[in-house]
Amino acid sequence: MIFLTPLGAVLAVGVIVPLLALFLIRRRAGSVRRGVGLPRARLRSIVVPLAALVGIAALVGLAAAQPVLEQTSIRAVRTDAEVFFVVDVSRSMLAQSGAASPTRIDRVRDTATELRGRLSNARVGVASMTDRVLPHLFPSANADAFQATLDRTIGIERPPPRGGFATNATDLNALTSVRGLRFFAPTTKKRLVVVFTDGESIPVASARLGVLYRRSPAIDLMFLHFWDEDERVYARGAPEPQYVPDPSSRATLDRLAASAQGVVFPEQSVDAAVRAARRALGSGPTVDQGQRRGREALAPYLALAAFIPLSLLLWRRDR
Repeated sequence: MIFLTPLGAVLAVGVIVPLLALFLIRRRAGSVRRGVGLPRARLRSIVVPLAALVGIAALVGLAAAQPVLEQTSIRAVRTDAEVFFVVDVSRSMLAQSGAASPTRIDRVRDTATELRGRLSNARVGVASMTDRVLPHLFPSANADAFQATLDRTIGIERPPPRGGFATNATDLNALTSVRGLRFFAPTTKKRLVVVFTDGESIPVASARLGVLYRRSPAIDLMFLHFWDEDERVYARGAPEPQYVPDPSSRATLDRLAASAQGVVFPEQSVDAAVRAARRALGSGPTVDQGQRRGREALAPYLALAAFIPLSLLLWRRDR
């Protein structure tokens, strides 16, 4: 547990004022009782008001200090392996089976989140791809950073392709830059690139990509294919006539994967993709790393709890 504003607890000192008032009132009441010949009030008669005041002060002071309950987990993280998730963000990734169905890019987010969770000991980065590959998060063991990048940064044509705003702006040749621009740390021995795409690309020079990815240290390549012949890009509830699914997309990915000794999986084969990724990464040295898993603010509950002794105090006053 941590306190965001520990000085706020000083607010509890304010209980001195009502306690002093209670003392003065009791003292005056004692004088009046002696003057009229009444016996002294029993001490236990002020126990409940006194306890209620102290309880209110303690709860309000704690709430003002803003305590936060943190959950931290320790896990083993590979030091010799890194993974890059490359997400196709061209306009064709808006295709869907119906106007109310999930788009390809929506399904990519769900699949990438699941795959990341099942590669829990790997450092994973995120990049977008149109006619270029742009890294948004370099490989990290922080699952929260990964999810935030996937949810808030990855979007259709963010950034837009340099070659224009055509429906099909994907250029799988851009994957060569993963090697040339050093996306991975120089000390990383096991490198894996997972590409989430519909495979609808301009012509690809598969031989060049294969040569680059097989060069030591080799980069393992995996494609997850998000595509269906019945999917269309919808605008205002109607299919856009400019977009037609490319039936050769799977063959394009197969050629690329074969040149780089990689694999292609349909989007439904997450289990097979996980097994292939684990085989590619193998085993290696790890380091224990702590990661914050969640934070729960306790101040609202403490403030609400302060109403219990306050209600008791008001109830006693009415009686």
